[in-house]
Amino acid sequence: MPQDTPKLVIRNIGLMLSGKMEAAILDADCLIAIDGKITEIGMEKDMDTEGATTTIDANGTTLAPGLIDSHVHPVIGDYTPRQNQMNWIDSTLHGGVTTLISAGEVHMPGRPKDIIGLKAQAIAAQRWYENFRPSGMKVMAGAPIIEHGMVEQDFKDLADAGVKLLGEVGLGSVKDGPTGKKMVDWARKYGMQSTIHTGGPSIPGSGLIDAEVVLEVGADVIGHINGGHTALPDDQIICLCESCTKGLEIVHNGNERAALLTLNTARELKQLNRVILGTDGPAGSGVQPLGILRMVAMLSSLGNVPAEIAFCFATGNTSRQRELDTGIIEIGKAADFVLMDRAQHAPGKTILESVEFGNLPGVGMTIIDGVVTSERSRNTPPATALPTVI
Repeated sequence: MPQDTPKLVIRNIGLMLSGKMEAAILDADCLIAIDGKITEIGMEKDMDTEGATTTIDANGTTLAPGLIDSHVHPVIGDYTPRQNQMNWIDSTLHGGVTTLISAGEVHMPGRPKDIIGLKAQAIAAQRWYENFRPSGMKVMAGAPIIEHGMVEQDFKDLADAGVKLLGEVGLGSVKDGPTGKKMVDWARKYGMQSTIHTGGPSIPGSGLIDAEVVLEVGADVIGHINGGHTALPDDQIICLCESCTKGLEIVHNGNERAALLTLNTARELKQLNRVILGTDGPAGSGVQPLGILRMVAMLSSLGNVPAEIAFCFATGNTSRQRELDTGIIEIGKAADFVLMDRAQHAPGKTILESVEFGNLPGVGMTIIDGVVTSERSRNTPPATALPTVI
């Protein structure tokens, strides 16, 4: 290994969560990452920790994959005109989230709806978040809102330019099943993932997208299946869970009762691996820096899900659904982590038990590509123990 190659060693880990539901807890107390990728996981006594450029003493805290927010609406930089708020992405990082996925840059004032304009905006958004990572956050952006009049060549042009996502189908003029399906199929042909708006209108210009349309369009992710904000009737939510194999995205800015219905239906189907989490912010409900942690705690405590599995909804499930190199702790994956502990004086003897009681953990550190991006969170309750950079 070249002398100047970054080597991260995290030692004295009290609990390691993998992000993978099939083996959610790893038998390991140490992790090594070289040049931003995980290279070794195991017991410190068996590992070569020499030559580290950064060593972190976890002090017995919990190491988990950095959380992923599957549904955000960024605009430009670390600013959202929807709430006229600066630094919302940095604040989200302090909630343990290390990756954001755009469902459309829909809140841009004067958002272009002509085809040339919407393509230009999507390509620009993809570029500026590729070139500028606020506080180190990974922002997958450039998600065009599809409009009537688009043709197959438009999707090829977008894909050739590096656009990998479609914004929520239904936020633009395309709200019918046949047109939506045609455009989603074009996007898929060129390697672009798609999400569909589900439920009642969220902002002026959007509309009701019911289960029939969702199933006909066949997008990769059923966006905010619990409504963003207004959920579909129970029978339609159950129908969506039962009638397809797509990602079931539950969001903070939705209906919590519908969220639990989705969770329970997925469990009955033995398909909890389909559940992924987002915030659907910034939006009318504001910005939720702790939204993903709150969803983990809510689904674990009220949905009777072991906390280590609920964390998978916000990490490995999303990683697999979105085909990411982050969100799972295994060799070769990106070294994106959150270090957490039970909040001070919170009920529960362990962090997992505390989360199962509905409490948020305290975030002590985030790491992205093997680089420390934040230390003690300014937003979560204070952690009982904190990791330290040696």
